[in-house]
Amino acid sequence: MTKTRILIVEDDATLSEQITQLLQSRGFETRHECDGHAGLEAVLEESFDLILLDIRLPSLNGLSLLNQLRQVKKTPVMMITASGAEQERIEGYRKGADDYLPKPFNFTEMMLRIDALLRRSKAISEFNTQKSEIIIDVLYLNRIQQITKYHTTLLDFTPIQFKLLWMLAENKGETLSKAFLYHSVLNKPFSRYDRSLDMHLSRIRKKLVEIGMPPERLTTVHGQGYRFS
Repeated sequence: MTKTRILIVEDDATLSEQITQLLQSRGFETRHECDGHAGLEAVLEESFDLILLDIRLPSLNGLSLLNQLRQVKKTPVMMITASGAEQERIEGYRKGADDYLPKPFNFTEMMLRIDALLRRSKAISEFNTQKSEIIIDVLYLNRIQQITKYHTTLLDFTPIQFKLLWMLAENKGETLSKAFLYHSVLNKPFSRYDRSLDMHLSRIRKKLVEIGMPPERLTTVHGQGYRFS
């Protein structure tokens, strides 16, 4: 079985060594680069399942690396930022980051975030290649036929709305960030001024609630994203 491969682009030698040892102890295969240019070369020459990317790197900063990466690959990226660097996080989401970790961080939280991001990435892959149906109580989704039923009622959703509902149902009980959904569903960078994702979610919820679904099953988690529970 092929090991999950993670690239660490971090110029703090002590921190990168700690992360490397932890990931390898959990069975991941890792590669470490300490500056932006070397990190970009690694990304372009090899395939990784996840990239841990520091923002403030020598030679090429993390935002520039991310911008160039997103021209050619959709590899999940978790940014590592200085605590309180809100503008950097916003810019990172705009350029295609999927999640972020503010320094200093707890290693348990880091592993939970990594596991969640890998699950989401796998869900996207399965959406494109494998699973064709989801059944949750009386909700039925068929990916091939783009069919949504609640009890026996057939619902009419646009392709984007269907994919959004599928992603949330596939990750039932987990809050999916807006940044992740922008990239996986809308295929565009996250922007806090863009309300299109909110509009799609609102229309999905309205149709489901109108035919009897409790509204709390599809919720907006303030400051985080959306969850189907």
